[in-house]
Amino acid sequence: MKKVLVIVPFPMSEENLALRREQLKAVSISDSISFIFRPVKAAPRNYISQADMVLADISILEAGINAEQEGFSAVCIDTMSDSGAAALRSILSIPVIGPGRTSMLFALSLGTKFSIITMWQKWRHLYDKTVTDLGIGHALASVRSINMAPDNQALLNKKEEALFPLLEQAAKKAIEEDGAEVILLGSTTMHQAHDYLSKSLDVPVINPGPMTYKMAEMMISSSLSHSRKAYPISPVSRHEMIVAMMNSAASFDH
Repeated sequence: MKKVLVIVPFPMSEENLALRREQLKAVSISDSISFIFRPVKAAPRNYISQADMVLADISILEAGINAEQEGFSAVCIDTMSDSGAAALRSILSIPVIGPGRTSMLFALSLGTKFSIITMWQKWRHLYDKTVTDLGIGHALASVRSINMAPDNQALLNKKEEALFPLLEQAAKKAIEEDGAEVILLGSTTMHQAHDYLSKSLDVPVINPGPMTYKMAEMMISSSLSHSRKAYPISPVSRHEMIVAMMNSAASFDH
C-alpha cells in the first residue's frame, strides 16, 4: 500500500488531529493509498507576520524531511500558505503538494475568475503571495473575509450555526458583486463548511485540503513529481541541524 504524509502545521492533540482527518471524507480515494496525518513539533501562533512564515517553513520542512526514507510516496501540506512546500521539494523526489497553488490553478480549470472566502483579513498576505507567484492576479475576483479570528485547533467545530451563514453571505457577495465564477475556501481549517456552501451556492466550491489528496493520488498513479530543474538539491545536507533545531523549539514551545 502507498502512504501519503499529510503535514499539519500546528502541534495538536489526537482529538484535534481527528478534525483534520475528517477532510478525507470529502473525496473518494483509492483503497491502495493511506494518509498519515502528522503535526509539526512547534509553530507560530498564527500565520500573520513574516517571522511567523519563516518558522512555519522550517517546522513543516522538518516534519517531512525524512518522508521519502520513511516510505511515503507523496507529501501534502495542510495549509493554504503552502509553507515548507518549496523547501521540501528541494530535498524530496516524491511529490510535495500544497493546497494554495493546487486549488488556485484548479479553480482556473472550472472558470475564468475565482474568489477566496476566508475567516480572517490578516490571512490576505498568504493568498497575495501565491497569486503573485503564479501570475494570475487577473483571475482573482476578490478575497472576502468574515473577519473572525480562526481556531487552528478545534476548527469550526460547534460554531457551524454562527459561522456558516456568514461565509455564505460573503460568498454570495463575491459571486454577485465581484464576478466570481468559482469559490475557493481560504483555509483547510474551514473544510467543515464545504458541504454547506456547495449546497447553498450556484458555482463550484473548492475544498483545498481534499484537493491535494486527489492530486497526490493522481501524481502517484502517473509516476509524476516536481522538476529537479525547478527545485535543485542543496550540495550540503543540513537535515540533522534542522531536526535538532525543531526538537529544541518543541521543548521551548511547551
